[in-house]
Amino acid sequence: MRRRLRVLVTGAAGLVGAEVTARLAAAGHEVTALVHRTPVLVGNDGTPLEAAGVRCLTADVTRPRLGLSEADHEALAGGIDRIVHCAAITDFGRPEEDYQRVNVDGTAHVLELARAGGADLVHVGTAYVCGERDGLILETELDEGQRLANAYEASKLRAETLVHKARADGVRSAVVRPSIVVGDEHTGVVRDYKNIYVVLKLTTEGKVRSIPGQYEARLDLVPVDYVADVITQVTERFDEAAGRTFHAVGAPLTLRDFSDVMAEYPSFQVPRFVPPTSFDLGRLPREERVYYERVVALYESYFRRRMAFDASNTAQLVARPAPGGGQDFLRRLIDHCLESGYLGAPLPGVADVLARLDLTGADVSGPAANDANGAGR
Repeated sequence: MRRRLRVLVTGAAGLVGAEVTARLAAAGHEVTALVHRTPVLVGNDGTPLEAAGVRCLTADVTRPRLGLSEADHEALAGGIDRIVHCAAITDFGRPEEDYQRVNVDGTAHVLELARAGGADLVHVGTAYVCGERDGLILETELDEGQRLANAYEASKLRAETLVHKARADGVRSAVVRPSIVVGDEHTGVVRDYKNIYVVLKLTTEGKVRSIPGQYEARLDLVPVDYVADVITQVTERFDEAAGRTFHAVGAPLTLRDFSDVMAEYPSFQVPRFVPPTSFDLGRLPREERVYYERVVALYESYFRRRMAFDASNTAQLVARPAPGGGQDFLRRLIDHCLESGYLGAPLPGVADVLARLDLTGADVSGPAANDANGAGR
């Protein structure tokens, strides 16, 4: 019979955090959902989560003791068996201090809680801690001297390094690294249209027509339901997972795959990927240049990477098959965007795009965007 666990989920209001909370509660575990500004948990399908065995706790991972009193922190530490740490800022373009405060300091504060109560930790990172390396990325690798593309990736590398170092202090941990988290594997449904979705909207509307990139570059899109299943399995089977890292990844699509699928939709503009050495920002029309500089440039490095993620540990532990689908999956994601009205309703200007990216604020208890994460988590 499965042991009933007492689990704390940080970032429980985020896309991945809410799905993990729902699964753990459905399995009969007692879940404390740590939130900051969002008192109601909403699943990926937009339905409020009303599950027995879930209680919401308002706290702040950026503060020592999570912003709790000493007594409340001690009581929390003594009342949990396992922590699932999903809380992070995952969108791009923020000041570096924001990533340090939430992603790195927040992880340090969660580790303090784990030490105080002897709880096990499942840390949700990102597969893109690999930075701009090409080739096969192993689950056993972390700091290989790689060049990191942005402050988000750098902060997630520092956070995961803290988790590894804490093992010397007796904190048992496992790491789950999602790639680019997108909609449901079977329906394409997604709660939050952020990060890669914003780039998709800009390009299909023709607001950005030229992007520096290579058609053989790969984007690894992973369904949110699969990511939540992997995290849940690692949490429940922690004794087998302890000390290991698990890539929660999908089937990579090349930019050629993206281009070919987008060409199937008559109303879409299809961007032209230009070799980075030939791309000249100064030759873009003024409005397109603004969109590129403010939005697309944040993601440019992902359009020239050619990596593949090893997922051997995940395949050994998780019963659910790894997602596939390739171009068919991409079509499901796009079809849902059309059905929901996200694609097909033109954005009026740059300000509206930036608002959708949410570059001005974040719920520091949980992911501010799709857990890929940006490009990861």
